Amino acid sequence: MGRELFSKETVAGCAASLNIPNLSNAAIADVLNVAVTLEARTGIPFIRMDQGIPGLPASRIGVEAEKKALDEGVANKYPPQAGLPALKSAASRFVKAFLDVDVSPQSCIPGVGSASISFAAFAITTQLDPRKDTVLFIDPGFPVQKAQLNILGIKHLSFDVYAYRGEALREKLEECLSTGRIASLIYSNPDNPAWISFTEDELHIIGELADKYGVIVLEDLAYFCMDSRSDFSQPFKAPYPPTVARYTDNYILMLSASKMFSYAGQRLGLACISDRLASRHFPALAARYADSGIFAQTYASSILYTISAGTAFSTQYAMAAMMEAACDGVYGFVSDNREYARRAELMKAAFLKNCFHIVYDEDCGRPIGDGFFFSVGYGKMTGAELMEELLHYGISSISLSTTGSEREGIRACVSKMTGDMFPLLEERLEAFAADHPQVSQA
Repeated sequence: MGRELFSKETVAGCAASLNIPNLSNAAIADVLNVAVTLEARTGIPFIRMDQGIPGLPASRIGVEAEKKALDEGVANKYPPQAGLPALKSAASRFVKAFLDVDVSPQSCIPGVGSASISFAAFAITTQLDPRKDTVLFIDPGFPVQKAQLNILGIKHLSFDVYAYRGEALREKLEECLSTGRIASLIYSNPDNPAWISFTEDELHIIGELADKYGVIVLEDLAYFCMDSRSDFSQPFKAPYPPTVARYTDNYILMLSASKMFSYAGQRLGLACISDRLASRHFPALAARYADSGIFAQTYASSILYTISAGTAFSTQYAMAAMMEAACDGVYGFVSDNREYARRAELMKAAFLKNCFHIVYDEDCGRPIGDGFFFSVGYGKMTGAELMEELLHYGISSISLSTTGSEREGIRACVSKMTGDMFPLLEERLEAFAADHPQVSQA
């Protein structure tokens, strides 16, 4: 018997009671349920590194703006299909302020979180040309997005970018895109789960090949401006985060209030579509939906609207207020979110001290930044083995294998770590390392 807090029988029994047949391939929600259930049954607190939820208070600017909108009576009204005009204008200004990219208000369309934005984007981009029926994932990535394709019945390809950084990315993308089957490609920047960030040179390659092969790039900016290695906090001033929007007009930028403004519960995301793509006419869309066939109009009215009949009216006022305040320099969301980098630095130190290693450890020779996620491995353990084994020590995470990664390890989310939990994390990692000395030396 080692130093585990929960026996193998206890963890297995809990998983079985929750109808989880195989923990090694468990989804984020399943791991979350196991951790929450074990904690409730035993009273032993978990170190929760599983679900990526905000660990900071919601912006008061958003809360007050939303309350004001509700007090003024918006709750009994349907929101405009293409979004609140004030939000569309704020989004356009925000993209200019923090990316130095010009996207007009009419090309900024809100949805119920980034989940609905990506769902609709997958649908529309695979309906433009019957020869292009596949989405390419530059992995590792967010598992839910592949689940969306399963619902839609859309094909996908993927590759782990670990071995294809820098100029090597060009050859790999050429191999995938030259098939003529790829309608769109998606990645997150910074990346969930690895926290790698594509460089301007890499994004130039992506943009260049997107133009060459007529592929639409879905750039997921859920963790916008959270790369701690650069100061992106000043609106309308360089440096700006890297983006593919500088290198192609075939893009949809996906922004989210969830992590950026710690406003996850109110579910609001934005599709900021290049003006050129937004205004393009596609005969296939016009034939399918009996509408104008104009990309942005079809996206907003014929697809997004049918999913949710709009986005919560009051939340759109909140998002508009937060974006305008950020542009005015009175809401320092970038500075606020640097707290995640501080937590990541402390957590990484604890893991490294106990013989773990960082899996995705650099960006083209530059050490990986600190932020919302990081990836760790342990000796020769597979990611699934490590995830399951850590559960016995009261630490929940997800295996990198569920994210499309070909590397062995787990994703660690820092958001729920509070000051009093760091000694507990160190204690449990020390116990784990003591119980696995041969693996740690492998």
